[in-house]
Amino acid sequence: MKRFGGASVYILAAATCVAPAVAQGQPAGPAAGTFAFAIPAGSLASALSTYSNVTGIQVVASPALIGQRQTQGVTGRYTPRAALAVLLRGTRLRPVMTDGVLILRADGAGPRPPAARVAAAPVFALAIGAGERDPLGHDGDIVVTGYRSSLTAAQDLKRRAVGAEDDILASDIAAFPDLNLAESLQRVPGITITRDSGEGRQIALRGLGADFTRTQLNGMEVLGNTASGMDNRGGVSRSRAFDYSLFASELFNRVAVQKSYAAEQDEGGIAGTVQLTTAKPFDYQGPKFVISAKGQTNGNTNGVTPRLVGLASMRQGDFGALISLAYSQIHNNEYGYRNWGWGLTKYAAANIGPDIDDATRGKLLAGVWQPTAQSPSSWYTDRRRLGVTTALQYHPGERFKLDVDLLYGRLWDHRDDYAIASAGANPLTGTTINGGQIIQSAVIDGTNTLRAASYTGIDERSEHHIVENHADFYQAVANGEWTPSDRLTIHALGGYEESDFGQPVFDKVFLEARNMAFSYDTRPADPRNTYGKDLTDPDNWALQRLDVQENRIVSRYTNGKLDVAYALDSALTLKVGGAYKHFSNSGYTWANKVFHNKPTLTAIPNALKQTVGVDTLTQYIVGDVDRTYALIGDTRNLTAANLQAGSDYRVDEKTWAGFAQLDLDTNLGDMRLRANAGVRYYSTDLVSSGNLATASGFQPVSIGTNSKGWLPAVNVALDVTKEVVLRVSASRNVNRPGLGDLAAAGSITTRPNGGSLSLGNPFLRPYKATSIEGSAEWYMDRHGFASIGVFYKNMDSFITSSSKQIPYGETGLPLSLLVQGQDASTPYDVSQPINGPGAKIKGIEAAIQHDFTFLPGTLKNLGFVANGTWFDGHRTAFYTTAGVKSSRVLPLDNLSKWAFNATLYYENPVWGVRVSDAYRSQYLTGAGNALANSGGGIRATNNVDFQAHINIRPGVRLIAEGINVTNEPIRQFASIDAYRTEVYTTSGRIFSLGITASF
Repeated sequence: MKRFGGASVYILAAATCVAPAVAQGQPAGPAAGTFAFAIPAGSLASALSTYSNVTGIQVVASPALIGQRQTQGVTGRYTPRAALAVLLRGTRLRPVMTDGVLILRADGAGPRPPAARVAAAPVFALAIGAGERDPLGHDGDIVVTGYRSSLTAAQDLKRRAVGAEDDILASDIAAFPDLNLAESLQRVPGITITRDSGEGRQIALRGLGADFTRTQLNGMEVLGNTASGMDNRGGVSRSRAFDYSLFASELFNRVAVQKSYAAEQDEGGIAGTVQLTTAKPFDYQGPKFVISAKGQTNGNTNGVTPRLVGLASMRQGDFGALISLAYSQIHNNEYGYRNWGWGLTKYAAANIGPDIDDATRGKLLAGVWQPTAQSPSSWYTDRRRLGVTTALQYHPGERFKLDVDLLYGRLWDHRDDYAIASAGANPLTGTTINGGQIIQSAVIDGTNTLRAASYTGIDERSEHHIVENHADFYQAVANGEWTPSDRLTIHALGGYEESDFGQPVFDKVFLEARNMAFSYDTRPADPRNTYGKDLTDPDNWALQRLDVQENRIVSRYTNGKLDVAYALDSALTLKVGGAYKHFSNSGYTWANKVFHNKPTLTAIPNALKQTVGVDTLTQYIVGDVDRTYALIGDTRNLTAANLQAGSDYRVDEKTWAGFAQLDLDTNLGDMRLRANAGVRYYSTDLVSSGNLATASGFQPVSIGTNSKGWLPAVNVALDVTKEVVLRVSASRNVNRPGLGDLAAAGSITTRPNGGSLSLGNPFLRPYKATSIEGSAEWYMDRHGFASIGVFYKNMDSFITSSSKQIPYGETGLPLSLLVQGQDASTPYDVSQPINGPGAKIKGIEAAIQHDFTFLPGTLKNLGFVANGTWFDGHRTAFYTTAGVKSSRVLPLDNLSKWAFNATLYYENPVWGVRVSDAYRSQYLTGAGNALANSGGGIRATNNVDFQAHINIRPGVRLIAEGINVTNEPIRQFASIDAYRTEVYTTSGRIFSLGITASF
């Protein structure tokens, strides 16, 4: 007998359950085929445990029903239903199947009031000892569905899988202090996340970026378009990578991270597949209602914003319906120091002050690496997120199931951004300093980097930027399953989804203040500037430029699947199937820039000027956007006549695929052997259309390509003992290039005295990789778990970057794209993806979880979860500088060599608390623009979160949460050799307090 929070308990769940056989060749459900049973007569509890181990079916009963009941046992080959009937003969117990879980009831007993349970999660029936009372006021049996239970349930699902898999279940997602699913996923071994505007956005799995991870929602691949607030992290998202900030975590009750590949899975996702599942009415034994309301605040902003969740689920006979809704509003101000980039800059002799020594003067004349702007900046975001799910289920018995899932998500963003930089008529941007600027002092280190300097004659430019955008996501998917016989199961899926991104407002006002002293120092971790004029004096500022932009991106996806599973005998199941996918992505950018500084700056009334309206490192004057546009009269509503050349490209992709797979579930002596082996064939027709840069300029093109191939896969899991599982997998998989990389188009970024051009390449070949992996897992009697795994991936070819600096006239683009002061001789950094040599990646993952049940007294309610990873992988990047070609081997983008997660938790029936730490070492985000500036990225981060709750009455919980409680900065750099500072910002601590009621 064990003690838990003062109450005696018996753990009477007979074993674990398996999810439907969807991904890794798991044993079929209770009606599929027969099993070999050898259960001796004796204790019914022991017999049920063996029954669950053989069939994978979870059985739950109360202590009073089991008691000292005996069974005559069962020996021979039976269906699960027939074997259970033999076991229960004479016990006066009857089984009731509820969503794949067998609940034992006494004959004639009516239904008990349902207890909360998560889909596919083990339920632990706890009996209160005689004379004792549960602190929450429960009488009789209760069901534990807390954090500890969710961890155990997730481990059971991992154990039942054939390939490498990690799971998160509902109480782990909805209860943990996570703004979205990305932050929940960072606690899975091998997953790291990128953050923007205070929350996680995209994931990297096993050292490979988001483009290499396939995300599926309710069985169908999902894509979503959003936008970043900061230029250094990219603007509008147009890729295959899923942005997890689109959805609130409360909408989902299970996430499965499948790291190994099986032939029955869709091709793609060399890193792995993330399966998202929304709640269904048959997840619950009866009616279910959940209401949650929280207030949230951020240390970098003012006020409290709401976070609301509601769920209603009903069942009536064979039908069920569920609707859930999650709405939140987030205010965030990420602010700090930003450089727009580093470039090799040469100073004219007349621009070098007399106090500069000869050695330093020579370096300035020859060229030094310096930031193109030294910019205290702020990015204020008012973000609202709405998610609605509807699930309809029709389950007329065990032979037929039909599930229809509908999901709508909308993400609104209103941004107010501010910046000041040395980017006026006499700037520090560009490749040549030859105006009225005079450098008076300079600190140049051994990497030829100008770390600190002071100037006179500098013209500063301020920027006020208002952005309004929204992303809408729609999905409708139907899953049907029919089991016409004990041997045959047919599954079909049909679905459609659409992701629409619109950015109708993207308006900037630039003011300029001329002829001032200025200095900067990037040597401290958080750089600082000094200015020779009062930046808050509106008389010093006048209008320089007005920019307007509009964006639109639309992704559409249609998917159909049909597969059949046939049990050849009790050990072998043959699966065959086919799939069709049609994906399209299109969009455009309209832009207009109007300069108001020739022949002189344009004066505007001081009433149209203001200081920065949010926290900032330095206060300065900016323009009022709406009132300035109204005064000047520039067009804000653009049309197709304002198309930014090359931005209106389209990618259209159609894929036919088929597979055959053999699943094995048998015994080798006393060891259970599970395996699947199969092959998948795919054929993809891709058409990339748009405008391609040629020697005579942009030319309309439509380029079609085809890729096809065979993808074999083998996964083996051996249950060496009841506690130890060994796994090994080998597979071949493919990953299609990113949408932006395939574009028959190019995007241009202009700046004074230079700019950059990013071109697509429709002729890119898919990534193809051979993977092998193995792991050992130890399950410690439901109180703990430990595992270690290794993997290796060999990519035949790897799309890499080619960068060069050339005069704009050699790019083939029209001169009309240039801004004021530029011509055909202006140098531009040009980058383009190319088919490069292969890449290899390898890694080690280790994880451990344990409840401290061995400790005395209340300390036994403690527990911890931890995992750590080591990855190593490289690719080759190519550069051309001054006509000289070179290359360098760099770590893969988004690969952190080391990552670590740990959670310490305490939980009893009354209250609980958890503290989590997530660390990832530095990683690269790009190859850089030259060999001497190769490899830019983000320095190591360490984020700490916590959650505490108290159960104030049954089903009602008060929750307090903290996210990023150490206000961890984001430190972005250029050059893996010189670590040239690009970004140092903080996004604030987030705290919330709320209440959740479930009944």
